[in-house]
Amino acid sequence: MKEREPSSRRGLVARWFDRLRGRGPDGLRRPYVRHHDGFVSLQFVRAQTQSRMVAGDPARLLIDYTRTMFAALLWQPAPRVLGMVGLGGGSQVKFAHAHLPGTRIEVVENNPHVVALRRDFGIPDDDARLAVVVDDGARFVAARTGAFDVLLVDGYDEHGIPAVLATQAFYDDCRDALAADGVMACNLYVRNPEHHVEKLRQAFGEAQVLVVDEPKMSNRVAFAWRGALPALEAEALVARVPEAARTRLTDVLPRIAARIVRHRALTGL
Repeated sequence: MKEREPSSRRGLVARWFDRLRGRGPDGLRRPYVRHHDGFVSLQFVRAQTQSRMVAGDPARLLIDYTRTMFAALLWQPAPRVLGMVGLGGGSQVKFAHAHLPGTRIEVVENNPHVVALRRDFGIPDDDARLAVVVDDGARFVAARTGAFDVLLVDGYDEHGIPAVLATQAFYDDCRDALAADGVMACNLYVRNPEHHVEKLRQAFGEAQVLVVDEPKMSNRVAFAWRGALPALEAEALVARVPEAARTRLTDVLPRIAARIVRHRALTGL
């Protein structure tokens, strides 16, 4: 019979493999910063970019789907509190902090190694308007009943959407974390987005979910909301978004506003 390997040796080997795979003692993968062609990227592995920013314009929403998610402002143009699940390179945090001055932003990120790179990506320090919390995203949302006017969910690791952010309980908690007329937007970059969309419909109701394709990408963005849709036409929906944000979302807001009006007509909301 083969002699059992001492536990201390097994632990040493496991830690060695973790370091080889870019993981810290906590088992979480350590991202790294890549500078290239005027961009700064957050990556876990070289072939996959988690977040990217223009080196000289950190508050710019460079990736299309990140702008689409901010079409949530068509439902809630002046959110008192905006929640975010997933920090990454902080593109959406920086945009909201710069262009929604009346909004408090609460962000959860489960990987402290990601948070440790916030200054590399120009993410502001925490202040009266911004709090970045290291915690499990599902636990964070479940503890904030009725807290958010807008909730943006873009939580990914090197494998995709973590299982804990893909359950019916999580989407039910997202609904409960919204104010009475709040809205959430989810980035769905997965092989089976319908798996998530059905859970959103279960949580919010069939007519309270709108899914849009990202024209230049493989993503879909799903919006889900509580309460009635605004009884406004597309131009009026766009016009009430604060100018500082509106002028940076001109490729997104009219397109999604038209979809809202069409959805309202189809569902009678």
